[in-house]
Amino acid sequence: MAAFWKKMIPNDSVRKVTEWLLIICLAGLLAFLINTFGFRTANVMGDSMLPTLTHGDVVLVDRFSYRVGQPQYDDIVVFPYAGDPSDFFIKRVIGLPGDVIDWQDGFFLRNGERLNDEFSLAETNAGSVSFPLTVPEKSCFVLGDNRNVSNDSRFTDVGCVPFKTLIGRVSLRVMPFSKIGFVTSK
Repeated sequence: MAAFWKKMIPNDSVRKVTEWLLIICLAGLLAFLINTFGFRTANVMGDSMLPTLTHGDVVLVDRFSYRVGQPQYDDIVVFPYAGDPSDFFIKRVIGLPGDVIDWQDGFFLRNGERLNDEFSLAETNAGSVSFPLTVPEKSCFVLGDNRNVSNDSRFTDVGCVPFKTLIGRVSLRVMPFSKIGFVTSK
């Protein structure tokens, strides 16, 4: 390769500048591709995902996993809020296509079975959608972990989230430094 460069650009100074420009362009292209197709960061705003994620956390979002697969139960996903697409929501997947989600006596049920998670609270409200609700094809039903303050699929302004709008799955908390680590589904 060095012989190729010497033949193409005989002047050493010009060759070095050209090599640096090429390296900078390749680094920029790589950063663009990673951000577009691989990973990006997101800031957690508000308390809807307590205790899993807290206000001010910065998380790494895996953008690739939903290009080759579909969300799974308990994945924590990032998607644009339908009411303001510049605002992003972070919620937990509770229902997948065809699931029947119901709300009875303050608890959520999936296909007739009560969700067995530490986030369900008897005082949780049903929101503004009608239950029982069947999750449409290529969509998911999402809830915040802090159900009493979360704006999520229980409300008509969010509703079931189409797969095509999912930005990705939260995989890693990168800030604050004292909490760096993988964000597990459960």
